[in-house]
Amino acid sequence: MRIGCVWETLACLTAAIMVLKSCTCTAAGEVVTCSEIVPMVYRNDKISITDFGGIGDGRTLNTKAFNEAIYRIKHLRRRGGTLLYIPPGVYLTQTFNLTSRMTLYLAKGAVIKATQNTANWPLIAPLASYGRGRERPGGRYISFIHGEALHDVIITGENGTIDGQGGVWWNMWRRRTLQFTRPNLIEFKDSRGIIISNVIFKNSPFWNIHPVYCSNVVIRHVTILAPPDSPNTDGIDPDSSSHVCIEDSYISTGDDLVAVKSGWDQYGIKYARPSNDITIRRLTGSSPFAGIAIGSETSGGVYNVLAEHITLKNMGIGIHLKTNIGRGGIIRNITVSDVYMVNVRKGIKISADVGDHPDKNYNPNALPVLKHVRIKNVRGKKVQQAGLIHGLKNSPFTDICLSNINLQGPIISPTNVPWKCSYVSGGAIQVNPSPCLELIRTRYKCR
Repeated sequence: MRIGCVWETLACLTAAIMVLKSCTCTAAGEVVTCSEIVPMVYRNDKISITDFGGIGDGRTLNTKAFNEAIYRIKHLRRRGGTLLYIPPGVYLTQTFNLTSRMTLYLAKGAVIKATQNTANWPLIAPLASYGRGRERPGGRYISFIHGEALHDVIITGENGTIDGQGGVWWNMWRRRTLQFTRPNLIEFKDSRGIIISNVIFKNSPFWNIHPVYCSNVVIRHVTILAPPDSPNTDGIDPDSSSHVCIEDSYISTGDDLVAVKSGWDQYGIKYARPSNDITIRRLTGSSPFAGIAIGSETSGGVYNVLAEHITLKNMGIGIHLKTNIGRGGIIRNITVSDVYMVNVRKGIKISADVGDHPDKNYNPNALPVLKHVRIKNVRGKKVQQAGLIHGLKNSPFTDICLSNINLQGPIISPTNVPWKCSYVSGGAIQVNPSPCLELIRTRYKCR
């Protein structure tokens, strides 16, 4: 077994009870990974933010330095691209845009920190698949670090930190003084060939990492942190994106750890771009909301999602597939396996009455379709309710299969029902506590 695989196994052994299943090493000692979809590029041309006047004292505003460095990368177009090195220090800056064929490299001890001055934060147009800002009508604040129509971009380093200083934004949300939707920490739009690795993301104003309308994205070996009461600080949200690999990461935030999305009601239906071929593997984390989520914005459709070897602690919901009337879209071919959860309010929830609407113009006859879901090899302790599965009368959930699931919780009594289901069909085998009758009263063979 290779040294790397030995270290991974040792790390897993200290992480959770079902650790050996979390260490997906092959017999030859190789770690199973999807990261090969975007090859790592090592760039010979290197510049430092200090070459452009960057000062890492935590007080000096470095926006000009970042803009000038990235302008140099964009316009000189060195063969193989250019690496922008951020040395140890705290580099305060306003928002900035990345460019193609560049690496943003954060050394150990390097911090890129967002200014808390929100007065001049730039606005951009709403996403076409949302029709408006996610929180407020109209435009939205640009992400702290932004990339649009790019290719071959890497954000990596020696576990340096990107700090959004989101507290000022969270307070505006709580006081209802937001004029527009809060900025994400990192957003790539209409981009391809993206790698994000070996960086700590901290205190995002809104969602942390948001690839939207993207393809071939690798996010691995990242740490994402925000307080549990920070509003809507989702960890990673692949949105109308394809071929996304999320691996070997720790996320502890105030909202879903990973949420796969594809647009909002009539706007997402019209834009018609699904999220598909997404792998989530060896993820650990905690949140008052969900660990692995699909939705609730699923109007463009979501299919071919694999989530495996997931460890969750102190969660609201372990696995959450969520949509709503008016969403439309098809959710299909979802597999979640080898999950360990402890101290969770609800183990599995699949529901069609979750999430709000952008406006009153949604079509109430645009019903979501959810089918071919496989949830297997799940273990849990201190799980208050095993599961809730509620489809729609006019669009039942079909081909929902549960197998080898054991979720230990409170003593079952007439007032404590472990499963609640409606408008769902499928099958269940070796599920404890015993699931709802809709899944066990027929001899449905899951395949």
